[in-house]
Amino acid sequence: MLGVLLVIGGLFGFLPILGFWMAPLGLLLLSVDLPPVRRMRRRTDVWVGRKSTRLRQRRR
Repeated sequence: MLGVLLVIGGLFGFLPILGFWMAPLGLLLLSVDLPPVRRMRRRTDVWVGRKSTRLRQRRR
């Protein structure tokens, strides 16, 4: 429920108190319960991991 509220609040990011930061946090919380969002989070985790490994290898 909190994840849904954060995503909805993120849609109103142009308002002073609400912000666009709420949408990714809400999706992260939803990824615990919703399989499609969980798959998207896993793909993002793998992508970030590969990018960070490549950057570390380039620095050597």
